Amino acid sequence: MNLKLLFFPLLVSFLLAVPSLAQKDPKAKEVLDAMRTKFQSMKGFTASFEYTFQDEGGTGDRQVGEVAVLGDKYRLKLPDQEIYNDGKTVWTFIQTGGYKEVTINDAALMEGELTPTTIYTLYQSGFNYKLLSDKTYQGKSVAVVELTAVKANAPFQQVRLLIDKYSQQLEGWEMLDGQGGKFTYTFKSLKASPSLPLSHFTFDLKKYPGIEVIDLR
Repeated sequence: MNLKLLFFPLLVSFLLAVPSLAQKDPKAKEVLDAMRTKFQSMKGFTASFEYTFQDEGGTGDRQVGEVAVLGDKYRLKLPDQEIYNDGKTVWTFIQTGGYKEVTINDAALMEGELTPTTIYTLYQSGFNYKLLSDKTYQGKSVAVVELTAVKANAPFQQVRLLIDKYSQQLEGWEMLDGQGGKFTYTFKSLKASPSLPLSHFTFDLKKYPGIEVIDLR
């Protein structure tokens, strides 16, 4: 076999692989791992948050809400909507005016979606990452880690995590959908709450007689 013919394809393959490997910044991984460890050590937390969206034309929307997290369970409260996830079942409760509706799904069918629990481990699959310059955010010095989707059809092409340099706590994040839309989430008043009851993450149908139920399980 001609060794030159074998060598050049191997060389090309190696050169193509190097940029991909280089896109996982070791310094960024240290920051991300510390953030994940901090989240896991809290076991659970509650927080208020601010959510903003701005499209390519500059049109925006702002909402405030509350979130509670315990392991893989969470409860997310927004105006007119509340989402319960007990790790097995997800209830999306909509209440507007005199109308009430709840949609029920298996939690397993929601895998791959960005939730208050998966944001801490998002970097582990489907993204490259790099450490950007530090900045001041909400009066705190934060490290900025940029995640870039590996696949072109990913729901979010770019995510920037804003992580407190001293506490390793996630303070907020920004997401770009690849179509000019920008989503920003900012945590407020976050505190550890490891003893939240499991019932806090389960929707009780008995409390809402006559509610419309859409069961998709």
